Amino acid sequence: MKKCVIFDLDGTLADTSGDLIAAANACFEGMGEAVRLDPATDAGVALRGGRRMLTEGLTRAGRMDEDVVDAWYPHLLEHYGAAIDTHTRLYDGAVEAIEALRGADYAVGICTNKPEALAQVLLERLGVRGLFGSLIGADTGPTRKPDVAPYWAAVEGCGGLREASLLVGDSDTDRKTAAAAGVPSVLVTFAPEGQAVRALNPEGVIDHFDELSGVVRRLIG
Repeated sequence: MKKCVIFDLDGTLADTSGDLIAAANACFEGMGEAVRLDPATDAGVALRGGRRMLTEGLTRAGRMDEDVVDAWYPHLLEHYGAAIDTHTRLYDGAVEAIEALRGADYAVGICTNKPEALAQVLLERLGVRGLFGSLIGADTGPTRKPDVAPYWAAVEGCGGLREASLLVGDSDTDRKTAAAAGVPSVLVTFAPEGQAVRALNPEGVIDHFDELSGVVRRLIG
């Protein structure tokens, strides 16, 4: 059992917003709605997930309906899965930071609210699936973040110690998950939330992945 670093995926390891927004906009086109999300200004909406994007677009169109969101969510996943890595890029320094943690004998895994199959495909397309000892998605178990069960599953799945683990993320969801688990959180400022994550009072904040190893050592040794 090892000291352990668990990562969120969307907005933490990779900027997936462009492909997510393209999938949502394909749905709005299919509905016959004129509304479109803007990759330049709606990245934060995108990283909250597919249902959030559909809800936001329909609200702007004045046609918000939960039944419509439910009906179109599977179509959004189909569109997204068909073009999952067109615009998506890993954040600068992510691979090097993960490799440094592995080289220092930390276990590393992923706990994401993206459906597991899509997360698996994306990580494979980005060429980094083999860097992670575990992958827990929104539908791997019965609950998703900020419930602690997926986090613990990710820790245990990669051979990590619960009491010597932390979560790297980009949002209040990740902060709440770590707090519920009683472990430190490290939030990144290069996602759409930017420096605003500091107001969540995480135990650590990084502006670039080259800062991660030092913060991890400070928090869990």
